[in-house]
Amino acid sequence: MPLPIEITDYNPRWPDSFAVVRDRLAHVLGVLTHRIEHVGSTAVPGLPAKPVIDIDVVIRTRDDLPAVIARLQAAGYHHRGDLGITGREALRTPPNTPAHHLYVCAADNPELERHLRFRDVLRTHPQTAQAYAALKRSLAAKFRTNRDAYTESKTTFIEQVLAKAIADVESQGHSTALSARRTDPP
Repeated sequence: MPLPIEITDYNPRWPDSFAVVRDRLAHVLGVLTHRIEHVGSTAVPGLPAKPVIDIDVVIRTRDDLPAVIARLQAAGYHHRGDLGITGREALRTPPNTPAHHLYVCAADNPELERHLRFRDVLRTHPQTAQAYAALKRSLAAKFRTNRDAYTESKTTFIEQVLAKAIADVESQGHSTALSARRTDPP
C-alpha cells in the first residue's frame, strides 16, 4: 500500500537541507551546472508542504544532458526519464541524503519558467500561498494515498495562478517568454 500523503507545517530547516544538496550537486556537476533552484512548496517560507525538497538543476543546453546524467548516476542518482514532462528529466535520489526530488532541465525549458514563476508568486502573495496551503491539505485528506489524483487536482489552481501572473505582467506593459509560448499555436 502506498504511503499516505503528508503535508507538514513549514520547516525553517528546509532551506538548509536544500543548501546541503545544492552544494553536493554543484561539486558533482561542476561547470555543467548553470544554476540550481529550490522550487516547490518547501521553497516558500511559511508554506506547509510535503517534507521533500524539490530541486531543479538548470543546464545551459540539452546537449549537456548526457554528461549531467552520467555524473549524477556516478553519484548515486537513478535516471527515471522525463516522467511525461518533455524537456525535464527526473532522477531518484540516493540513500543517506536529505529527502528531495531532483529534476534537470535546460535554461530555456518552459517547465522551469513555470516552476520559478509559481514559486515566486507564492513567495510574494501571502493570500495565494494560504489558499494553496488550504487546497493541499484538503486534497491530501481526500486522496490520502493517491498521489496522481492529489497532483492532478492541484492543476487548475496552479494554472489560474500562472495565468493571473502572466496577465499582471502583460498589463504592466511587459511581455514574457511564458506568455509568448502560451499564445503560440500548438
